[in-house]
Amino acid sequence: MTGEQPRLGAWLRSTAVICGVPAAALLVLMGTGALAFWPGVVALVATIGAAAAVARLWLGNLSRLAARIRAAAAGGAVPDLPASPLLPSVQAVADGVTRLARSLAERGAQVERLRRADAAIIETLPDPLLVLSAERLPLRANRAAREALGAPPQGTSLPPADAAALLRHPALAEALDRALATGQPAVADLSLPVPVPRELMAQAIPLDPPLADGGCVLVLLSDRTRERAVERTRADFVANASHELRTPLASLIGFIETLRGPAADDPAAQQRFLTIMAEQSDRMRRLIDDLLGLSRIEIAEHQAPSGRADLAAIAQAEADAIAPQLAARKVRLSLDLPAAAPAHPADADQAAQVIRNLLDNAIRHGRESGEIRLSVAAAPGRDGRSGFLLSVADDGPGIPRDHIPRLTERFYRVDKGRSRKAGGTGLGLAIVKHIVNRHRGELMIESEEGVGTTFRVWWPGG
Repeated sequence: MTGEQPRLGAWLRSTAVICGVPAAALLVLMGTGALAFWPGVVALVATIGAAAAVARLWLGNLSRLAARIRAAAAGGAVPDLPASPLLPSVQAVADGVTRLARSLAERGAQVERLRRADAAIIETLPDPLLVLSAERLPLRANRAAREALGAPPQGTSLPPADAAALLRHPALAEALDRALATGQPAVADLSLPVPVPRELMAQAIPLDPPLADGGCVLVLLSDRTRERAVERTRADFVANASHELRTPLASLIGFIETLRGPAADDPAAQQRFLTIMAEQSDRMRRLIDDLLGLSRIEIAEHQAPSGRADLAAIAQAEADAIAPQLAARKVRLSLDLPAAAPAHPADADQAAQVIRNLLDNAIRHGRESGEIRLSVAAAPGRDGRSGFLLSVADDGPGIPRDHIPRLTERFYRVDKGRSRKAGGTGLGLAIVKHIVNRHRGELMIESEEGVGTTFRVWWPGG
């Protein structure tokens, strides 16, 4: 009822406006006698009826036109006007609204297609990209950024978990200051120490005008870790190789000169020297192999593996493979392995290399005729992630506490003479450390002098 009253009032007012002047003229004519009473009454009633009909048609036209305008403003489908007659002026306005609504719909569809195309291009860029607000808060991130900096829930473009920590880096903050102040792109070199060391080049690109979601700055990240690692590896290889190969190479040169001179006619000395030369040559081969292997691992250390590895099966295979070394030292190997230990993400070859190096280290530095214990067990990491704990323990002389932090350094030896005599290259534990870093795992070393040493490696998985 309340809705009918405004419509009735509007109809009455519209009727009065339309017939007001003609009705007043008829009344004046009737009052002056220029028009007879009854003909004047008939004319007055006809005028009011016609005005009421026109007012009703006019209000209906305006109501339907208003519905069209509201639909066009809301971006929805514009309803077709019914077949009932329209006043010419209203018809023209209605046609204009229809054309405008169709044009806006077409433009809106085109803008949406362009927006989706832009989003798809950004999403598929191979380099990480962040969109920041004027307050430098991360608004969006592409897939590469989510994978590199800690992905949020699947299927979203939310900023990565570590984006805020990255944006607090002093070098990047300075680059953002320059970009916003000058309106020109700024570049910064970043070094991120965790979870593994990475070298990044960040470009801060200001946006004018800003994006629809308030984005004012783009941060484009380029991973330069591999290139910098290659440069360092090349320099380190030359320095390390020249230093570590000098001793065995000098020995070989000296024995060769002896064989060509004083021992040229001494078969017993020749056999003794050739044996030593073979040992030194084998040491050089192992050293070069370990240096090259360590270099390859360092180059790819910032890229986590993507496969799976059964640590229990790998440990069993490596235990079988070192049987000759165990027999030569008269060492007993005790195994405590589950039926399966699926680590992931993991590289099976590198997992085997870790176990092999730890077992080899235990054999070389453990007690002769002693015991080595190799075990794998499910265990959570420090951050609560599920995984497996690999343990290799020996009953050797142990390692002084002050040496433990440096055991994974290249060529670091607690007892240099004993290590070289045992045939070690000084790179085995360095290789273990870098492989564990690549797997986002943990390496723990415990040792007690006179009791033995235990190496524990936690692998993600489970």
